[in-house]
Amino acid sequence: MREREALAAAIEASLPRLIDITQRLVRVASPNPPSDTTAIAAAAEGLLAAIPGVHVRRVEPEPGVVSLLARVRGRSPGRRLIFNGHLDTFPLGDASGWTTPPLGGALRDGRLYGRGVSDMKGGLACSMLAAALLAERVQAWPGEIVLTLAADEENMGSLGTGYLLDHFAEAKGDGNICGDVGSPMVVRFGEKGLLWIEVEARGTAAHGAHVHKGVNAIDRLREALDRVKDLERLPVAAPTAVTRAIAAAAPISEKISGPGETTTLSRVTVNIGTVNGGVAPNLVPVHAAAQADIRLPVGITTSALEAGLDATLGRIPGVTWRILRRFEPNFTDPDHEIVARVRDAATEVLGTAPALNMRVGGSDSRWYRMHGVPTVVYGLTPFNMGGPDEHILVDELKAVAKVHALAAFDFLTNRP
Repeated sequence: MREREALAAAIEASLPRLIDITQRLVRVASPNPPSDTTAIAAAAEGLLAAIPGVHVRRVEPEPGVVSLLARVRGRSPGRRLIFNGHLDTFPLGDASGWTTPPLGGALRDGRLYGRGVSDMKGGLACSMLAAALLAERVQAWPGEIVLTLAADEENMGSLGTGYLLDHFAEAKGDGNICGDVGSPMVVRFGEKGLLWIEVEARGTAAHGAHVHKGVNAIDRLREALDRVKDLERLPVAAPTAVTRAIAAAAPISEKISGPGETTTLSRVTVNIGTVNGGVAPNLVPVHAAAQADIRLPVGITTSALEAGLDATLGRIPGVTWRILRRFEPNFTDPDHEIVARVRDAATEVLGTAPALNMRVGGSDSRWYRMHGVPTVVYGLTPFNMGGPDEHILVDELKAVAKVHALAAFDFLTNRP
């Protein structure tokens, strides 16, 4: 198909343009907190304005929390393909550890540096270039391309992608490709859920030498946290398609994400993230508290965890707990067309088949799956993400952009 070949060639020829888009995004700070994407949204809107026939809507549900919704229509009615990504990044942090300015977008030895370049301004640039080159060939495909460039992802996305999906019909589509971090060698079709909790314990004050007169709140909290950790032993009944995909992905995926990823994807995990209590070694503490991040795989629900916590923590005197955040695990069938389109395009571009796997961490893709939109995450390998000298590989940047463009074209044209 000549149009498809021309699109692939255009991506190859557009590497300087792709690097420029990435650098322009990196050079505008968008740290979260404070979740203010006004400046980066304006920069992105300026870049989107160069796309032929684009219509851009600016969405601001709260002051400073700005997202963009950009639409390009094809030659005739058809499917709608979404490119989703987030504009906010981790905070800049201490710049003293950087060998290049964190907002400089430096290009050095085939690597592109800057805060948020991996998470996920490089991925945004890939989707934006793919959409632009498809728009320049609008007579070659039917349907519609929509870019949802969202705020608030680092705060779990309720004011960003979640808000767009709740309030704008055009934010939804027949398939979604998200360029969030990962690896070109892994197509992620789902992610674990989460349940963040806070556990508090109350006791009775006394002098540390007179423990018989008091009740130690930290002792009660320790017992409670042991029960929270027991959740890791809960059985999981995941669909066969998911368990098979996770197992099959291990040889590729664990080389990228680390040994043990396969087990982590398949079970409940509990991270006790904060613990505090007491005021002095010689006083029996009257109050203690902890917060935990519980991640759950497909095959178990947050309601099941909640019931388990109610049953066990409710038996410990002086202990209460509450949910801070919750999201169910979700996934797109690994045999779905959007997964196959991205896999096949990646195989073509990379010369080898990528793995299909779940995602350990969260992303805005969960919002799309919650709204019934089949979704994959396909993005860049992060190097030093959130730390000094965060960077990506330029070769991967071009490969991901090419996969985004070809997979979108194939999905929209329903290419055999």
